[in-house]
Amino acid sequence: MSGQPSHIRFTTILGDDDIRQVLTLQQANLSTQVPQETAASQGFVTVQHDFDLLKKMNEAIPQVIAKDGDVVAGYALVMLPSFQDLIPVLKPMFVLFDSLDFDEKKVSEYQYYVMGQICVAEGYRGAGIFDGMYHKHRDLFNGQFDFVVTEIATRNTRSIRAHQRVGFQTIHTFQYETDIWEIVVWNWK
Repeated sequence: MSGQPSHIRFTTILGDDDIRQVLTLQQANLSTQVPQETAASQGFVTVQHDFDLLKKMNEAIPQVIAKDGDVVAGYALVMLPSFQDLIPVLKPMFVLFDSLDFDEKKVSEYQYYVMGQICVAEGYRGAGIFDGMYHKHRDLFNGQFDFVVTEIATRNTRSIRAHQRVGFQTIHTFQYETDIWEIVVWNWK
């Protein structure tokens, strides 16, 4: 697909069916499920959510999705710092974020949220959906937050390039276990 299809709507999770579709899309794109060559060219996600957690996240703040009719074609999840204890594997990420400086202040001194995960379904990639979901984020949350921050494994080159294209900048690079990670910020101020 080239260019953003006119039938794609950028919206938020509105019910249980949307949650189930997000979880199905997430499962299909987990790094443990995707062949290595596909992960290298198409990207992957690393954290698995469950229905109850995603429902709680959506009740706390709207979760952005892209829809093609009734089909979820992509999702971009908001992970508020208040949720950091609910996904133990992410706790070190939040601790690291809060220790970093950005624009002469600690990240923890800002109003921010974490891009908990972003994914576009196969067959919809390259159609502007990634960018469209991030722009929906900015439209929804620009008045509430100073920026969005996330970390990306450098081997996920498709994700690195896409985040740079949207406007993210790297503020820190580190190694954790076998991967090198970049912490990136999209500053809205």
